[in-house]
Amino acid sequence: MHFIDLSIFIVYMLAMLGVGVYFMRKNEGMDDYYVGGRSMGSWHIGLSVVATDVGGGFSIGLGGLGFMMGLSGSWMLFTGLLGAWLAAVFLIPKVKAHPALQNLYTFPQIFAHFYNKKVALAAALISGIGYIGFTSSQILAGAKLASGTFPELSMQHALWIMGAIAIIYTVMGGIKAVIYTDTIQWIILMAGLLFIGIPMSYYAVGGWEGISSTLPREYFSMSNLTWQNLVNWGLTIIPIWFVGMTLYQRIFASRDVQSARKAWFIAGLFEWPIMAFMGVFLGLMAKVATEQGMLNHLIDGGTIDPEKGLPMLLSTILPFGIMGLMLSAYFSAILSTADSCLMAASGNVVSDLLHPLLGDISDKSLMRLSQLMTLLIGILALWLASRMTNVLSLMLYSYAFMVSGLFVPLLVALWGKRHSSLAALVAMLSGGATTLVLSLGQIALPFGLDANLFGISISALLYFIISRFSYDKHTTSYPTL
Repeated sequence: MHFIDLSIFIVYMLAMLGVGVYFMRKNEGMDDYYVGGRSMGSWHIGLSVVATDVGGGFSIGLGGLGFMMGLSGSWMLFTGLLGAWLAAVFLIPKVKAHPALQNLYTFPQIFAHFYNKKVALAAALISGIGYIGFTSSQILAGAKLASGTFPELSMQHALWIMGAIAIIYTVMGGIKAVIYTDTIQWIILMAGLLFIGIPMSYYAVGGWEGISSTLPREYFSMSNLTWQNLVNWGLTIIPIWFVGMTLYQRIFASRDVQSARKAWFIAGLFEWPIMAFMGVFLGLMAKVATEQGMLNHLIDGGTIDPEKGLPMLLSTILPFGIMGLMLSAYFSAILSTADSCLMAASGNVVSDLLHPLLGDISDKSLMRLSQLMTLLIGILALWLASRMTNVLSLMLYSYAFMVSGLFVPLLVALWGKRHSSLAALVAMLSGGATTLVLSLGQIALPFGLDANLFGISISALLYFIISRFSYDKHTTSYPTL
């Protein structure tokens, strides 16, 4: 790595750490650390939401989809647009304007209000486990980017470098550091892709003539996918906008309902079509470069990991100085999701699991405990990342685990009229367990459908059956699903 690139990259990382130090000195308690004082505006929240959702995992993962299937891979993030706008229209007014939910810190605390403490505890465990997986996937994405760009850097070394940087500034600064760095990181990523990555890759592979003469026609079609792809992406990604802890932290951090809804509309537009097409188009050009033999010196005649194709292309075509800027742009995407996921997991552990056991403890002491737990969870996520190989698979497994366990009980909590804590608890555990067993057991499912569909179905069925016989006394009628 040229010293100019290294200098640019180091300055960028130091700037991120500086934001963490700044807010470490400003934060006074849990409101500041986890929900940013509940006074943040639309653009900061909106850019933070999209940076979190379309961060490193989807940036690298989208490149992999573009490498394998071309432009039709962009439909994955169309489900993100739908999820964001549905949440803006239906979810945010229910949560942000509800008088009893005004001072919450976490998503599982909603379940404590509508159900009971056992249900909230189960939700916290499911959410916490899911977000530890998310954090791991982002660290793995950063390691893939670094090792793909610099072959002399091993995956393990890259993992520890990425993990250490993300963990340190998140531990210090909390959600304010996360949101403000997300804004900076998203601007850097968009500028890097628009003004460096896309034009230089396009020129390097020979422009449209080089692209069209190298790849088959299906790479340029928007229908180069199966109906199962759309169903599986939709069932996994759309519901996460209703059960994602990172999103609830930002709803609680928003100034008011109008600010939160505007932020979600902004995030949806940035997801699709803007980021979706940029990501898959870059992956498509990496496929062109591979077919043209431009990357042979990096793969030594072996097969190429589709998710490493894009960083390999960038390392080949970008001159020194420019490479440092582009590398910082992609690391921005990765850090913007890793820090949010880490904060979400920390919030679940501290607010939902530990705080109820600690009794009377000062706000300042609780914030220091939060910083310690953020550090420990980050170390655990690093270890998990070292055991996985595929970024997109790890993300989607984590998404599916959370969605299948939490989605149905949430719908009933916010829109149902008859709540059953027992039914909610059984639905959570059965839904999550079904998806986990089917996914990890690699069981062949009918029509190639995702395990998440069966997890949600089992969760809904059991909730409905159990709630017919067991319901909380303060409710009066059957839930509307």
